[in-house]
Amino acid sequence: MFRESIASLLYAENWALATRAVDYLSRDEAPSPLQHFWSLSIQGQFYLLWIVLIGAAALIARRGPIRLREAAFVLCAMVFAVSLTYAVVTTETRQAWAYFDTGARLWELALGGMFALALPHLKVPDAIRAPLGWIGLAALLSCGALFEVSMMFPGWIALWPLAGAMCVLLAGNTGRRWAVDRLLTWPPVMRLGAWSYALYLWHWPILVVYLHRMGRDTATLLGGAAILAAAIVLAAATTWAVEGRVAAFARRRPGRRWSLATAAAFAVPVLAVTLAAQHVHAQRQDDRTAALAEAAADRDSYPGAAVLTDPELAAGLAELPFIPPLDNVRDMPVIYADGCDAGLEGTHATPCSYGDEDAEHTIALVGGSRIAHWFPAFHDAALDAGWRLVSITKSGCQFSTGQEDSCAAWNEEALAILDDLRPDLVVTLSTRAFTSGEGIYEGFADRWRTLDAWGTRVLALRDLPRLAEPLPECLELHEVEECTTPVGLTRAAEDPTIGYTDPPPNVAFADLVEYVCPAGTCPAVIGNILTYRDHSHMTATYAATLAPYVEAQVRTTTGW
Repeated sequence: MFRESIASLLYAENWALATRAVDYLSRDEAPSPLQHFWSLSIQGQFYLLWIVLIGAAALIARRGPIRLREAAFVLCAMVFAVSLTYAVVTTETRQAWAYFDTGARLWELALGGMFALALPHLKVPDAIRAPLGWIGLAALLSCGALFEVSMMFPGWIALWPLAGAMCVLLAGNTGRRWAVDRLLTWPPVMRLGAWSYALYLWHWPILVVYLHRMGRDTATLLGGAAILAAAIVLAAATTWAVEGRVAAFARRRPGRRWSLATAAAFAVPVLAVTLAAQHVHAQRQDDRTAALAEAAADRDSYPGAAVLTDPELAAGLAELPFIPPLDNVRDMPVIYADGCDAGLEGTHATPCSYGDEDAEHTIALVGGSRIAHWFPAFHDAALDAGWRLVSITKSGCQFSTGQEDSCAAWNEEALAILDDLRPDLVVTLSTRAFTSGEGIYEGFADRWRTLDAWGTRVLALRDLPRLAEPLPECLELHEVEECTTPVGLTRAAEDPTIGYTDPPPNVAFADLVEYVCPAGTCPAVIGNILTYRDHSHMTATYAATLAPYVEAQVRTTTGW
């Protein structure tokens, strides 16, 4: 949260969200109270580019045959063409990244620049100006209803609202009573426009607070009206108390003080919203910590996987509200908060050590997020047994040869770390389960052979099944019993590891699915604890209850 606060103040929030790969590991996370700063960040970055473009246009106009306006138009058109092409391609391949990518958004602002430069030369017949304005307003208002904005932007579909805005501007001031400009120049609407910057700053944190306090994922009609009213009141107060007062001060004292005052008029609201958002985030963290502490302290009420092997415990278990609750379902291993995971775009492997640094035995947990979700189990097992645990993970990657781009670079660094560490046991995956089925990677075996040459043992875990849909989404609509997924939906009937060609002798294969998906099905809740936080990763709370079974498997594999 501190990083997001700094990123927001420095107008770099879009990059903070992009590099966090929101769509991958944070898909089911409650939205950040600062998330809406991404668009302001892109605007701020474009302002810097605009200075460069105008400077370049001035040089071209001074030395060439075209005027400043024409040179600026040509440069904006170049930015528009390159950025739009990049946006369309990136939206198709990496939409979650493209959504926050400045390069994929510049074309929208460049088009605005081109339109502003061309507008004085565009003549619209009076007969079509009024209907053109209403068409433009309708396009703006209908965009969210007609298109899945979160999945289709910033591709070509963003031309829809941009074209609508240009139609409204082309219609201009018609002077007709029934034209759209009569509505947009109505004093209450103009006043709302004057508050728009502050309104944008306030609306999102208020919505996040509402959803958090009410335990909901969407606002009710009445709740939405209350959120809007609160945002308008705060926006009006902020505009009057900050922007209005600072602007008045600046008019009385021109010059350098005016520049400082103008900067303050924009910075103070940002700072105020940032501080409010930090409070919300801190409260959310406190709630999550309290829920998880309750589970850890009361294993009789929240035994998790223990009910699968203790019939008496299962028989006497009271049915309680499961944890973590749906309004706080992002329950991930501590390695993410500790900065140990390389992330979706990172290339550097970061080893993090837990447990006794002088332990007789060292275990390394190596791979992507599908091995990282086992961390709580191995962490608690290591603490209980007196082992040292080292985590080396990168989201979206495998510990394997044949990887590409950032995954290949991370693999090389991870291998170098292991070469220096020389752990007694490396825990990694033996298969991967996808929505299309389960398979093996021969590249896994290549890594195992390297470890075999070093004398390092490998515990290769079979991947857990994927669910039919993200578990929180299912539970929002159905009863717990209705959110059970058959194991065979995404898992091979026969263990795919038999397909490995001559696996090295240092590898022991293990399948612990019976402790997560017993009797051929994956229940939503076991022992009053939510099993999955999405459709493919265990909750950290449930994974921690697997520690005894993980410890037993390690001892069986190694003889410790």
